[in-house]
Amino acid sequence: MERISYQELPQDLFSGMLKTEEKLRDSGISTKELELMRYRASQINNCAYCLDMHFKEATHAGESPLRLYSVSAWREAPYYSEREQAMLAMAEALTLLPEEGIHEALYEELQKHFSKAEIANLALAVAQINSWNRLVNCFKFTPGNYEVGQH
Repeated sequence: MERISYQELPQDLFSGMLKTEEKLRDSGISTKELELMRYRASQINNCAYCLDMHFKEATHAGESPLRLYSVSAWREAPYYSEREQAMLAMAEALTLLPEEGIHEALYEELQKHFSKAEIANLALAVAQINSWNRLVNCFKFTPGNYEVGQH
């Protein structure tokens, strides 16, 4: 059950986060890649509202339902590029953030596929989706009604 509706939130609550979303749109990382990463982080965080949103946004951006359905098993699936695999590994590592932090091997793999600016933007994108997941978990927005382009 929804605890706080979007309409009940302080008017400017999300203003900083929406500005960050604008920055991420111009980050050099494709919308399709960002949505795949957001979907995976939302799976880890059990955020039904965000899963609904990012499934719809990802398919709108050209992502296949098959790749979204199986992204939790991306290590075993043959249809994720090395770049996507590095991105998904980073998303999982930053979402679950082990005590030892991001392993050097993961960072080296990221450098093979992303520039330093893209790695920085990807880290921001992972932090951003984790923030959204946590806020939505607190507010309990009702999943299922999201429409592409709504945010």
